[in-house]
Amino acid sequence: MPRQPMTCQFDLFSAPQRGKTAGTPQWSELPEETRQALTVLIVRLFVDHAKCGHASQQKEAGHDA
Repeated sequence: MPRQPMTCQFDLFSAPQRGKTAGTPQWSELPEETRQALTVLIVRLFVDHAKCGHASQQKEAGHDA
């Protein structure tokens, strides 16, 4: 008896015409807990990115002196 997969993994690199791939869920379809966790992670990504840019600007400014 063949096993049915329990979860789907998104294939980000296949061409759309290649076989079946799982569709990306809409934000509103995600469970509330998942949306909250993703929001925290996205905010952290933005803040970390902003800090990285700010740190490199300070390093460059200090190097010119």
